[in-house]
Amino acid sequence: MVKPNKDLRIRSIDISEGENRAPNRAMLRATGFTDEDFKKPMIGIASTWSEVTPCNMHIDQLALKAKKGAREGGGAPLIFNTITVSDGISMGHEGMRYSLPSREVIADSIETVMGAERLDGLVAIGGCDKNMPGCMIAIGRLNVPAVFTYGGTISPGKSKDGKDLDIVSVFEAVGQRNAGNMDEETLKDIECHACPGAGSCGGMYTANTMASAIEAMGMSLPGSASNPATSPKKLEDCDKAGQAVVELLRKGIYPKDIMTKKAFENAITVVMALGGSTNAFLHLLAIAHSVDVDLSLDDFDRIRKKVPHLADLKPSGKYVMEHLHEVGGVSAVMKLLLEAGLLHGDCLTVTGKTLAENLAEVPSLKEGQVIIRSLDNPLRESGSLYVLRGNLAPEGAVAKMSGLKVKKLTGPAKVFDTETEATEAVLSNEIQAGDVVVIRYAGPKGGPGMSEMLSITAIIVGKGLGEKVGLITDGRFSGGTHGLVVGHVAPEAQVGGPIALLKTGDMVTIDSETQELTVDVSESEMEQRLKEWTAPPLKYQRGILNKYARLVSSASKGAVTD
Repeated sequence: MVKPNKDLRIRSIDISEGENRAPNRAMLRATGFTDEDFKKPMIGIASTWSEVTPCNMHIDQLALKAKKGAREGGGAPLIFNTITVSDGISMGHEGMRYSLPSREVIADSIETVMGAERLDGLVAIGGCDKNMPGCMIAIGRLNVPAVFTYGGTISPGKSKDGKDLDIVSVFEAVGQRNAGNMDEETLKDIECHACPGAGSCGGMYTANTMASAIEAMGMSLPGSASNPATSPKKLEDCDKAGQAVVELLRKGIYPKDIMTKKAFENAITVVMALGGSTNAFLHLLAIAHSVDVDLSLDDFDRIRKKVPHLADLKPSGKYVMEHLHEVGGVSAVMKLLLEAGLLHGDCLTVTGKTLAENLAEVPSLKEGQVIIRSLDNPLRESGSLYVLRGNLAPEGAVAKMSGLKVKKLTGPAKVFDTETEATEAVLSNEIQAGDVVVIRYAGPKGGPGMSEMLSITAIIVGKGLGEKVGLITDGRFSGGTHGLVVGHVAPEAQVGGPIALLKTGDMVTIDSETQELTVDVSESEMEQRLKEWTAPPLKYQRGILNKYARLVSSASKGAVTD
């Protein structure tokens, strides 16, 4: 092993010598630093540990493992914390407005600590949905040697009749209970057993989607995306990540060397093959922005057309991430895709090797497994994440079509300015088969914060209307959402996008085959409606949500704030 020396200290001021640095040394001695530590690269361990969500409740222990690995690798590591919010707990009420803004708080806070302390390298450990992109945006902005490590997926819960459960099971059970198809005792059983311990939501929802994308991008170690939260392998991930970041310093490998356009294409390919969350659009666009990579909705659509959907994973499939781990994990899926010529194998990764070199050492998917289809027998011939455009979404909108038999729906709009009003209409049976529910003023600025709508979509599915009712919004959806739903409609209502001009009764068409989102209203009529439209005031006049609403960009650009 190369002996650590001052040359590895790429950012931090040299505090190993000199009388004028005595105050700096004095402060660090209080944290446990010795004379030898002052000669080593200082490594930040960004921990998202928190007790507010099972996704992050174990990350304190993972951070300690990463610190151990960084110290054994030759660094002088320091743990610091950033925030998390629980998307599942904030779902369906005003708290969800804070979820997407939390991505920016996470990124800003990591950048702030790393910048103020002048740390040389970074290991970032994330659990809940916004942790992954928040950490990666910070890594991109800082461009210091860095490794991301995922806190890992939760194990599936078990119902009293032995069926696998997860958090989406609870949301959908509420709809079944409301429809009279489930008793209170069964609902309570599902509630009590859906989340058995630590880890992020188990299906191919946003956390697992982004963890998979980051591994495909080369910014986490092989296996990190699918190793379960409570497994010994997850502790090993963190130990190795700490060692790896010091090695990246030695080799002079920086995030911008890894996060190239081809690396983002690899990430999108894996997301499409796995049937990932629509939130991947927002987050990958934002991460690309942080490293000055030109990524657009058109890139997602181009890749979707050539990548088959292979994974039978929830929310539209049968299995969860732990099941995928048991048959080889995300790395084995990537090996399959590479062998098919669908990945760029020459991309550099945080191991210091190329993606192809990493995957050469990875076992193939287990024989006889049923979670990942073969390339000649996919669930869909192309990816399930669609970009839709039309006179309702000139800048684009996104939809997840996995598991759906219905490819097109034209129906009368039922227009609501809040999710609460729309949910009440669904629960009171005001929404009928063939309707298109419209929820607007829920975008990045108008929400603000672009609320996820798992609650209402799960209730619609639970009531048996999943493929009979359309839903469009300038807000967004949980990775656990499925059904005939279209989100990220841009421009959003708050800035006068066409969705602001819709009226109840207008005939709206959602068509995945032509990739159109349109309303049967003439251009002249829409222009007249726009003249009569007035932008409502921002919902918050101070605080983080006001700042966010004033700064945030369109969803079609990743809803970034810088």
